[in-house]
Amino acid sequence: MTSIAVPAPPRPMLWPSVLLTAGMAVVILSALGFEHIGHYVPCALCLLQRWPYYIGVPIGILAVLSSAMNAPPTVTRALLLLAGLPMLVGAGMGVYHAGAEWKFWPGPSTCATSVDAITRNASDLLADINIQHGPSCTDASLRVLGLSFAGWNVITSVVLAGIALFGAARKGR
Repeated sequence: MTSIAVPAPPRPMLWPSVLLTAGMAVVILSALGFEHIGHYVPCALCLLQRWPYYIGVPIGILAVLSSAMNAPPTVTRALLLLAGLPMLVGAGMGVYHAGAEWKFWPGPSTCATSVDAITRNASDLLADINIQHGPSCTDASLRVLGLSFAGWNVITSVVLAGIALFGAARKGR
């Protein structure tokens, strides 16, 4: 008896889904690494810019599973578009934040954070209220190749949104 090998169906949306999801995961894990390992205290806008990744990664995982399990192409396409949408929102937030850092426009007036900004000693809490301040959203804590974290977020968000749109535009599964 001769067996006939049936080739696996092409999955042109699988690799864009994997690349998008991995890219989003790397970005958010890098931000968390800078915070917890590098001891960079994020400002309120920095924390806000993480939400598109927190939303996009689970949707990206669903897109990977959808493509890998041969779900209808419309499902994977919709999931890729849904994962790309928060990246566009994140790019917009990054433009606002980077513009505030470069003094193109004013940043939010209520920009402060509570991450490691106050003491852990209850007896010193009232004294520290007047001393400790969260980082300003208008001052970049680090610049790499001339760009702050917000500037790099704009670039990565646009690239990731492009990957999502490219994957959604592909024919097939």
